[in-house]
Amino acid sequence: MRCKLLLATAAALVSMAGYVQAQEVTPGAEASHESQSVESWQKGIQRTDLLRQNLDVSEHEVIQARVDIEPGVASPKHSHPGTEVAYVLKGTFEYQLEGRAPVTLKAGDSLFIPAGVAHVAKNIGQDNASELATYIVKKGEPLLMLEK
Repeated sequence: MRCKLLLATAAALVSMAGYVQAQEVTPGAEASHESQSVESWQKGIQRTDLLRQNLDVSEHEVIQARVDIEPGVASPKHSHPGTEVAYVLKGTFEYQLEGRAPVTLKAGDSLFIPAGVAHVAKNIGQDNASELATYIVKKGEPLLMLEK
């Protein structure tokens, strides 16, 4: 029930405007309150942070970002400290969640990624692909942890 409330709250916040820079951290590195360059992930991936808003649920916030990936490019293996819901805006992605078979999603498809699950997203199409990523996380934690 609590997860449904969080997702419903996140969906309601989609219409709000704002910009944010989310943190990313490599395991063993200390988190900084300053944003790190999202483009440091890898060439061919760009994340545009769209929204950061506190939720009514204690100590949690929703973050939304648009992630654009060039053809043939894959994200580094990473995880998030909270839930991610990925919605494919355009193109074709292959998602590999740790411990699961790969799944292919096209524009209009969604994927629920549980907190802490390492994953990779790869653009397997011929054109640029984009997803809208919605994260529900505890405030103050880095949004992204690169996996070794």
